[in-house]
Amino acid sequence: MRVISIAAAVIGLAVIVALIVHFGAAPITRSLAAVGPAGFAAVCSIHLLLIAVMGIAWWLLMPATNPWTAIWARLVRDSASEVLPLSQLGGYVVGARTLAVAGVPASAAAASTIVDVTLEFFAQLAFVAIGLLWLLHLEPRLQAAWLDTLGLGVALGLAVGCVVAQRRGFGMLDRLAGGIARGWAQRTAAGAAALHCTIAEIYDRSSGVWASFGLHLVCWIASAAEVWLALGWMGAARGFGVVLVIESLLYAARSVAFAVPNAVGVQEVAYLVLGTRFGLPPEIALALSLLKRARDFAIGLPVLGVYQIVESGRLSRFVAPVGRRLLIKTAKRNPGRDDRGSPLPALEEKARPTRIVLEDHQGDITMQAKSATLPLKLQ
Repeated sequence: MRVISIAAAVIGLAVIVALIVHFGAAPITRSLAAVGPAGFAAVCSIHLLLIAVMGIAWWLLMPATNPWTAIWARLVRDSASEVLPLSQLGGYVVGARTLAVAGVPASAAAASTIVDVTLEFFAQLAFVAIGLLWLLHLEPRLQAAWLDTLGLGVALGLAVGCVVAQRRGFGMLDRLAGGIARGWAQRTAAGAAALHCTIAEIYDRSSGVWASFGLHLVCWIASAAEVWLALGWMGAARGFGVVLVIESLLYAARSVAFAVPNAVGVQEVAYLVLGTRFGLPPEIALALSLLKRARDFAIGLPVLGVYQIVESGRLSRFVAPVGRRLLIKTAKRNPGRDDRGSPLPALEEKARPTRIVLEDHQGDITMQAKSATLPLKLQ
């Protein structure tokens, strides 16, 4: 699977380069320049606000935690999905780990991630349905929309099946684990049971589930505002309904290509096809896609940098006590014996064992041997 994702990403990058060369870098650059620094800052600000609201939607599924923890985890999750060479599934894992590092129990972090992704997918289906309905309103004779509606119905059925599996399907996993080796099966069954119980508890809080779904739907619809504003700055203004149709079908295409890291190439081709359908010049359609890529990097790179610093600090806090315990264990070693307590070989000249004492003064370790005092600083 990893090889396929890497190959898809390489092909996607080649597609982007080919499209830029074919339609010309100069007109695309002019379209991007028309947005300007102020417009780009506005697009980034809107996106950050939407991420914060989606973090609140995640927090509603685990109200016992700090809402800022959920917002930060959502920010890391989206940054990992859009910047790192990971599929969307990789971003979900990073987001759940961010919650766990912040002190959220592992079962709650995993369960809330599963439910949040499911609710977001349901909201996306509703978003696509709104886009298709508006498309039929704009062009009543468009027959192809009915095929899209059929595909939407199939996706809805799969989503409902996913929820049913989350709520009732873990018994099968438990029975399957029980038929395997006992020790491993017990650990697997215990983890699956804990995850299942946590998911069930989340769904039992129906008010939080519906509120989370509603916020996700609002964010999907509001996300079209970024493109709507950008098109106006580029001199190719379109109605909000048209932009909503483009964005809904675009993200439907991205969801189908979830295995492609960052939807590289998929997003550009989708914008080109959909934009041309609604009269957008190819250079503006490609500029929209590249504008979104720049926005993701402008937000994602600093976030991932801070995340790396936090992870590094956590690692150093874990390693330092281990090193200190090792030093103290060495200092308390029984003189004349090795680590296992066995006597050391007798020396030709008897020497009195040196007594070593370790004293800890705010992170400094002082070694006293006979009358000499040697300060040792833990790094």
